[in-house]
Amino acid sequence: MNERIPVKTRTPSAGNLPADGGPMQWIRSEIDRLFEDFGRPAPSIFNFGPRSTGLVPALEMTVGEKEYRLSVELPGLTADDVHLEVVDGVLILSGEKKEQSERKDGGYYMSERRYGTFTRQIALPTDVDANAIGAKFENGVLQVILAKDEKAAARSHKIMIEH
Repeated sequence: MNERIPVKTRTPSAGNLPADGGPMQWIRSEIDRLFEDFGRPAPSIFNFGPRSTGLVPALEMTVGEKEYRLSVELPGLTADDVHLEVVDGVLILSGEKKEQSERKDGGYYMSERRYGTFTRQIALPTDVDANAIGAKFENGVLQVILAKDEKAAARSHKIMIEH
């Protein structure tokens, strides 16, 4: 399961100029695109600014013989920025990104601050042992190992349908 936001990008190059209208038509198409894109998230998982719809880290879940593995891309974050818990069969992943930079250059002082939070809720498969979940954070990637409960298959049963 890998969710990604599709991103449309255009740059002002000769290949993007409409054949029929030249540069003025290109400017018009860029203005039209600006209005079309209004309110859409920026092309980054850390969408700062007033147009932000929230952070959406990319997820990928793979199935192994004895466990599920969930990989979450969290570039720029540390393990201290991320919180992970299980509540009623739902894995809740949340975090916070804070950035601050200051620069002095040629008599000018520039200070920027950015802030964003995210929360993802992932319904766990019924055969996950909630007491045997482990996590490791390394190089901006969170790896969550969800051990399968061997007794879960024994708890399931077939339901007969009357006709």
